[in-house]
Amino acid sequence: MTAEPLSRRTVLTTGAAVAGAAVGAVALTACGSSAGTPSGGQAGAPAASPGQPLTALADIQVGQAKAAKTADGKDVIVARTAETTVAAFSAICTHQGCTVAPQGAELHCPCHGSVFDALTGAVKKGPASSPLPAVAVKVDNGQVVTS
Repeated sequence: MTAEPLSRRTVLTTGAAVAGAAVGAVALTACGSSAGTPSGGQAGAPAASPGQPLTALADIQVGQAKAAKTADGKDVIVARTAETTVAAFSAICTHQGCTVAPQGAELHCPCHGSVFDALTGAVKKGPASSPLPAVAVKVDNGQVVTS
């Protein structure tokens, strides 16, 4: 049996189909996430040893949030929910792993436009579909520290 010669058209259309499938797979992988895990690989809230100072309570207005870092360099958001109470969340967007930034009572992801409630970590606008993971904190002598 002899092989039939391939036409130029067959070679080009087959090559284009294979290339298109490869590009589509890469695009889906880049925008996908698994069960709220950012594709950047950072799942969940940053683990921090208890007692690590994050910021002074006086540096955050009630109803606002501030970016901070744990002692080991992980990005967190600290929000002042009332005069003497605070909440903290991972600053890593649950969509793709970008670092969110506080803007008043909201946290904005610069990569794809997700918006989170700064006081609760809840998603206000997607594409993120999972809230920001909570980080355990408390107020100790005017300082917000991990607990």
